[in-house]
Amino acid sequence: MSTPAAADKVFFQDAKPAAIRLWHWLLVVFLFSSVITVLFGSTLFKTKPNVAMVLEQVQQEGGTISEKQAWVVAHEFSDKLWMLHKFIGYGLSLLFLWRIIAEITLSKEKKLFARIRTAVQYPGNSPENNHYKMVQNTYLVFYSLFLVMVLTGLILAYEDIKFLKPIHEPAEEIHGFVQYGLYGFIVFHIIGVIRADMGRYGGIVSRMINGK
Repeated sequence: MSTPAAADKVFFQDAKPAAIRLWHWLLVVFLFSSVITVLFGSTLFKTKPNVAMVLEQVQQEGGTISEKQAWVVAHEFSDKLWMLHKFIGYGLSLLFLWRIIAEITLSKEKKLFARIRTAVQYPGNSPENNHYKMVQNTYLVFYSLFLVMVLTGLILAYEDIKFLKPIHEPAEEIHGFVQYGLYGFIVFHIIGVIRADMGRYGGIVSRMINGK
């Protein structure tokens, strides 16, 4: 078995397979697109604050519109944004499926769960060992959160299916709560990668782009 220091070095400095690198950057695009739609849907395109704007704009043009009609207009923009969010969610679901297939087809030493098992089995309490274990544990947390978001998101997307209706409300609550854990991981991951790239593990970002 490799020493903790050696394993730590290999984990951060070996090149990831092309399929994983492509998956990683597609995930970045889809995750940030999803976050943006949530941000806009909760602020600029929120229905209630935009009702007054619709009323005002119509009145300025000499028209007449009821508050209910203004609500329908304002809600339509919100609906379009959340429909985009739904399609992005479908993309994230496919990416999760892709990662499962990759985990099955990758060589043993490249598999995520093989790395986690190796991290758990390392003896000792050296800083390198603890660092390696921490990284593996955060990935396990990420994929757990990702799975919950995908499953609850699909329940919300297919709300018209009869047998899913009883669990629609709890799924919505879980989806809304777990998203903050995912956001926290994203921030933690970005900070960690920047620190590692500027420190002893320089070149992490470039290796994730070109594999070198």
